[in-house]
Amino acid sequence: MAASLLEQVAQGDQSAVGKVLDQYGDLVWSLARRFLGNSPEAEDAVQDIFIAVWSSAERYKPELASEVTFVATIARRRLIDRLRKNSRTPDSETYDESIATQNPDPVNRITENVEVQNVVRVLNDMPEQHREILSLSIYEGYSHSEIADRLAIPLGTVKTRVRRGLIHIREQLELDDADRQEQAS
Repeated sequence: MAASLLEQVAQGDQSAVGKVLDQYGDLVWSLARRFLGNSPEAEDAVQDIFIAVWSSAERYKPELASEVTFVATIARRRLIDRLRKNSRTPDSETYDESIATQNPDPVNRITENVEVQNVVRVLNDMPEQHREILSLSIYEGYSHSEIADRLAIPLGTVKTRVRRGLIHIREQLELDDADRQEQAS
């Protein structure tokens, strides 16, 4: 079995560094924009995140989590650290209400992250056949027909597995919500 991109980075393969950036750049950018808005701060955060990903590549264990989970976890932690640091630093600029409405408050961002973590957890608990197809569809943006070609399986099978996988995620999240509501009452 070929080494994953992160394993290749850990082994010093310079071409893998660019491949990691290509593979996960959109994911990291979307997380940075969600946390920090469209700002120079988000650009700096993305650079910091990829440096952290590359320097942590040797800690990646494919048997524990997927690469996308590993990258997203590092990104999330770095972004939360940045938000905490920024909240401790007094801002000398005047308050601009239009900027405040662009960036949701940190509590909402953390809540969204908990939801993302729950989806990732449910996805990681799924059978491999569903997880692989959903990962290709959701994280990597492949169409159903591209997935069918890539995995050499019928298009109908891909569509069925995507649909069943999404239903499974929704059901698990609804069960989690019901459990939390029961515990709260």
